[in-house]
Amino acid sequence: SLWIRDGWYPSTGGLVSPNDQPHADTFFEDYGVNPFIDTEDDSLSTFAVDVDTAAYTVMRRFVHDGFLPPDESVRVEEYINFFEQDYLPPTDGPFAIHLEAAPSPYRPEPYYLARVGIQGYETPSEDRQDVVLTFVIDVSGSMGYENRLELVKDALALLVEELRPSDKVGIVTYGDYAEVVLAHTPVGENQWHILRAIAGLRAGGSTYAEAGLVTGYDLATEAFDPEFINRVILCSDGVANVGRTGHEAILRQIRNSAANQIYLTTVGFGMGNYNDILMEKLADNGDGFYTYVDSLKEAERVFVHDLTSTLQVIAKDAK
Repeated sequence: SLWIRDGWYPSTGGLVSPNDQPHADTFFEDYGVNPFIDTEDDSLSTFAVDVDTAAYTVMRRFVHDGFLPPDESVRVEEYINFFEQDYLPPTDGPFAIHLEAAPSPYRPEPYYLARVGIQGYETPSEDRQDVVLTFVIDVSGSMGYENRLELVKDALALLVEELRPSDKVGIVTYGDYAEVVLAHTPVGENQWHILRAIAGLRAGGSTYAEAGLVTGYDLATEAFDPEFINRVILCSDGVANVGRTGHEAILRQIRNSAANQIYLTTVGFGMGNYNDILMEKLADNGDGFYTYVDSLKEAERVFVHDLTSTLQVIAKDAK
């Protein structure tokens, strides 16, 4: 444990990096390099169309702190996803496909690089479906470091203030244990009550992420409405140190809910004692997307400016 500002916080090895090195206790998965495969040997390739952007903002955080990002943290597609590509929207159907190709600078002819761009149809904010949101918020001790929990609270307050009266919000927290802080409540005249529940959150204790997600999905299942978009939003630094802590064990607990149209968005906060692997794997297997918030401005981009595209689902199991 470490004494940080106002209390002891658990750590897997220390939040303070030695000798001016990049952030300690930060975990990324090294996927290696995809080999070249001739299409005459294997002509089929698929990819998911979730729009993760976390790798870009993780990189931005490293650069702002004076470091180059670790190689294994770079997922190029998420850098591209972060920026508007200005693809034309579809004239018919849920999405348009844009293709372009050019000779590869990495291999001699006849090798080409092909770019596949997918643009979903744009839903006006007034036409989006109503939502049932379940916030699952990490309030463990590490979330007190760098004011992580305070940024979570500010980000979720921005989101709640953008919701419409018919949307519903429920809140689950986890530290030493999971707790339902707020049963699902229509925003309407209860906005102040929801905001007060968020503002009252305090950091402390260990990190029982498994219990938090299981409780969150149980709450989301109770409030499930097939006429609404049903989404769990996990806000965490990704560290789990109580119960089953690996992503596979936690995923086994939530896969059935994900299959029942309760979508998962994971939102990462903080650096040092940060687990990118868990946050990415959970989103990939929860039929959702993963984003990383490095500032209140980024929270505003995700939860205010891109609110409709963040919440609206236009295709399922698309490859």
